[in-house]
Amino acid sequence: MAVKKSELYSSLWASCDSLRGGMDSSQYKDYILTLLFVKYVSDKYQGVAYGDIDVPEGGGFGDMLALIGSKNIGEGMDKIIARLAQANNLRGVIDNAHFNDEDKLGKGKEMVDKLSELLGIFRDQMPDFSKNRADDDDIIGDAYEYLMRNFATESGKSKGQFYTPAEVSRILAKVVGIEHAHSGDVTLYDPACGSGSLIIRAAEAAPVDVAIYGQEKEITTAGLARMNLVLHNLATAEIKGGYSTFSDPQYKNKDDDGVLRLFDFAVVNPPFSDKNWTHGLKEYGRFDGYGDRPPQKNGDFAWLLHIIKSLKRNGKAAVILPLGGLFRGNAEAAIRRSLIDRGLIKGIIGLPANLFYGTGIPACIIVIDKENADERDGVFMIDASRDFIKDGNKNRLRERDVYKITTVFNQRLELPKYSRFAPNSEIKDKNAYNLNIPRYINSSAVEDLQSIEGHLNGGIPIIDVESLQAYWETFPNLRDQLFTPYRAGFESLKIGMDKVRDTIFDDAEFSSYADTVETAFRKWKTGVDGKLRAIDSKTKPKLIIAEIAEEILTCFELVALVDKYDVFEALMSYWNETMADDVYMLAQDGWGAIRDIEVFKKTTENKKTGAKTEKETGWNGRLAPKALVTEMFFDAEQKAVDDKETVIAAAQAELDEMIENADEDSAINDVLKGNGGLDKPGLKKALKDKCLSADDRDVLQKLQDLVTRADDGAKTLKDLRAALDKKAREQYSKLTDDECLELLLERKWYRTILNDIYSLYSAVSHRIADRVNELGARYELTLPELESEVSRLEGKVKSHLERMGVAW
Repeated sequence: MAVKKSELYSSLWASCDSLRGGMDSSQYKDYILTLLFVKYVSDKYQGVAYGDIDVPEGGGFGDMLALIGSKNIGEGMDKIIARLAQANNLRGVIDNAHFNDEDKLGKGKEMVDKLSELLGIFRDQMPDFSKNRADDDDIIGDAYEYLMRNFATESGKSKGQFYTPAEVSRILAKVVGIEHAHSGDVTLYDPACGSGSLIIRAAEAAPVDVAIYGQEKEITTAGLARMNLVLHNLATAEIKGGYSTFSDPQYKNKDDDGVLRLFDFAVVNPPFSDKNWTHGLKEYGRFDGYGDRPPQKNGDFAWLLHIIKSLKRNGKAAVILPLGGLFRGNAEAAIRRSLIDRGLIKGIIGLPANLFYGTGIPACIIVIDKENADERDGVFMIDASRDFIKDGNKNRLRERDVYKITTVFNQRLELPKYSRFAPNSEIKDKNAYNLNIPRYINSSAVEDLQSIEGHLNGGIPIIDVESLQAYWETFPNLRDQLFTPYRAGFESLKIGMDKVRDTIFDDAEFSSYADTVETAFRKWKTGVDGKLRAIDSKTKPKLIIAEIAEEILTCFELVALVDKYDVFEALMSYWNETMADDVYMLAQDGWGAIRDIEVFKKTTENKKTGAKTEKETGWNGRLAPKALVTEMFFDAEQKAVDDKETVIAAAQAELDEMIENADEDSAINDVLKGNGGLDKPGLKKALKDKCLSADDRDVLQKLQDLVTRADDGAKTLKDLRAALDKKAREQYSKLTDDECLELLLERKWYRTILNDIYSLYSAVSHRIADRVNELGARYELTLPELESEVSRLEGKVKSHLERMGVAW
């Protein structure tokens, strides 16, 4: 049975809990990632002749499991990893984490328990990766990336530099041009490859196999990259660890050791503003011919020039640099002038601040293209600095942001306040080779100016009303329903502000607008339905989401007021949260998986005997939620449950009201506990008291009747729920193929996506209503009217004070 990515991620992160306490995440990541690697290659390659990895005897995950509970478990695990490393030339790559380290893992029984628990999690909660059929979707590689992202988040500013956010990596992979590679001997290079996430994304974007070459100064981080590449089925990649790119570049011409090797494509996210780049520097002609050398205490342009030197005649690269490199002066200004004059800079993409784990400063992507550089007459620029969401203490690019950046760049679309082509004449003559993006793109929000005349004499400026022109074009009659002429250059609200929202919803054109949105959705649904119904073992989930996402953009292209990128984000968010898991399971286990249920259990341990028992705590459909099965087959039974809940809630509400409103001398107070709750046994006892007055008896009897109604209802409700739960559980095995399709596609996928899109439609009415009300409130009273009101209120206050004997 396929494992959900979300469940795998949860299990992996749970495994980290067993190591927390003895070390920080910058250290325990090495242990978890190493174990993940050993588990994966053992499942995938043990016993496989000529596999990418050789799993020798005594060097697999099964050998580790045999050590659970052993007093020498740490030493034994180190030996197993050493055998695996030795067999695959991975010494210094996968053996950097020492499982016999008492300082980090504890001594004696503490180490045994900790490592046994860790291995148990990998044994019990991880899938058998040899049965993974969706290889191209790299579920294990994605899990590795998930762990590194979380480790980078936990490690903070000083230790998170090994990881480039996946969203940024995907942008570089899309804009560098590698997706147009067509020959079988394409080379890809990253001279500061970190954990390998960036170079992997670039390789995945290529339509052909590419030869991968990376260099990383930190040998432990290079080990992460090697493992990452293997887990992404890129085991042939070559990663050189432990060497500085500037003092000891590892890739040189095979015929001339004094010349750097050249590559077709390069991507890099180098250390920002590297102050130590000149340590042990060897030139290799990297900085010749650019008018000056990069500053000694800032290596940003040193990395850029190294990349350019390492590219073939028609080579292409995408480089992440701090924004300062676009406009700083002195040596960098001279180099920038040379790069522009040579036509090497194809494009610049400004990114939001605080995206990266090692720094909070804003950065940009500089796209280098040597092909036809001498004919290039300008630079294509994008300002994406405002497109992001907050994610904890960092900013994160959304799916819509990534798609918009890459599409706009590759199609060279000029969008207001977002992108444009800056000609060389403007760059050179007007801006003196300064590439600071705000000089070319004004992305600031339009200032909401207030009218002094409007405040003095009343009325809403026509310019503010006409700023809503996009709405008036879509709903031509709505403006006349909301506004009326007031005087020259001004209008006023035709209705009260409390009626604005209802007026918008009642507008016939606004109502028909909902049909426009639904029509676009149904067009998309018709276009993708066949693809989704055809999901099988050959389906590649990442390809199918790319296809249906492109389709939804096309279908909503002409829908006014709803941003097609917001619709795209709605689909992609649901994909990442839920649909991707569903599609992966369908590809792995087939449509019959919709009939599967998952049972949740809780394990308890007897403190005296140590015996463990499992108790079922609940269940749900693995692909089709219980609620949807209930809705589809047991609507009457669910209504009976809902009705009984309503009866109980009404009885309880009346009961609470009686207790809350009881007088001080009421008999009700005699049947309450110290905390104010009802004493039910005490109530029954009080009713048996023969001395109880008739009035008190009536009150307490009414109280008892409500208690009986609520308690009897609760018992009935429990039986109804149990019966419904049993019917729903039994229904899964009876589901027909058509019912499976109905549950998953119509009631789960399509309904959720449509509801999310409808929320965008609803937001249209909220935006226009909020703006109209804002303008109405802003100019509702003129300044003279406000002064008169202030004077009136001041007089009332003065009068009150005088009556109180207070001098004013």
